[in-house]
Amino acid sequence: MELKDLVPAEGSTKARKRVGRGPASGTGKTAGRGMNGQKSRSGGGKGAGFEGGQTPLARRLPKLPGFRNPNRVDYLAVNVSRLDAKFEAGETVDADTLYAKGITKHTTDLVKVLGDGELTKSLTVKVDKVSASAKAKIEAAGGKVEEQC
Repeated sequence: MELKDLVPAEGSTKARKRVGRGPASGTGKTAGRGMNGQKSRSGGGKGAGFEGGQTPLARRLPKLPGFRNPNRVDYLAVNVSRLDAKFEAGETVDADTLYAKGITKHTTDLVKVLGDGELTKSLTVKVDKVSASAKAKIEAAGGKVEEQC
């Protein structure tokens, strides 16, 4: 069997209706659109969302103020208390270890360490951002901060 030998199954395909091709076709003259009226004309009919003269839903709903910044960068907040609970002394905190410990859902998540809670272990923190209070607590515990960005 070759590609040229392939044919559709019997009765699975149907020829398209060619409207407006003379009286013998059965759909000549008015091309199946009836006689006169808006819907018989080219481009006729109502637009999408037309509600019979009633004010359309899109115009009845309130317009909300403000806008969404398409360039906004969202960081996943992780507090130093969480790092203290999940990591051992001397470990490195980065995207891979945060994912491995179940703190982030993806290794590509942008992370910012915040200073809520206490830190008793020395950790090396290599994340996207670190708040000033978190940096002070990490360095006070004997750790160091290496920001990537």
